[in-house]
Amino acid sequence: MAGLFKGGDFPWWIAGGRAIELFIGHELRMHGDLDVLVLRRDQARAQECLAGWDLHVADPPGSRKLRRWGLGEALEEPLHDIWCRRSPAEPWSVQLMLDDAVGGEWVSRRDLRVRMPIERLSRFAENGTPYLTPEVQLFYKAKNTREKDEVDFEAVLPLLSRDQRAWLVGALEITQPGHPWGRRLH
Repeated sequence: MAGLFKGGDFPWWIAGGRAIELFIGHELRMHGDLDVLVLRRDQARAQECLAGWDLHVADPPGSRKLRRWGLGEALEEPLHDIWCRRSPAEPWSVQLMLDDAVGGEWVSRRDLRVRMPIERLSRFAENGTPYLTPEVQLFYKAKNTREKDEVDFEAVLPLLSRDQRAWLVGALEITQPGHPWGRRLH
């Protein structure tokens, strides 16, 4: 499924639990869909890669209310979550997420103070597939942790470098001071 974006001339990353699994090197659970992160500025190119698919945007975000994402429609903040399936008769199989960038920096949609150089977002699987660096993925998972997010955190924790831990601690201190993962990262 990630092959959909391989021909795209823009940065993209496998995200979510699969990004965690690519980092740790083994599967932790079954997944119902594939999460893919792209920069908002590249949304038209991502839409081209999904030509012919049934695409819907969550509007408003977090409501589970979906509306068709029109061909060529530019999604502005706060819209960021696109549900994708090959046809209306098939299940949702890709969740496309949009994040912002300023120049060469990725900027979290949750807090503009949380940033990272775009080139640092990328890790690569053995087959060359890009995936989101684990500290950023854990940052997103930390907002409303579920059991699977705790499992992901436990699996990644011993593999994080000092710099990755420091970045995640800083991001959590900005957005969620006192988050229980912060203490564990020190």
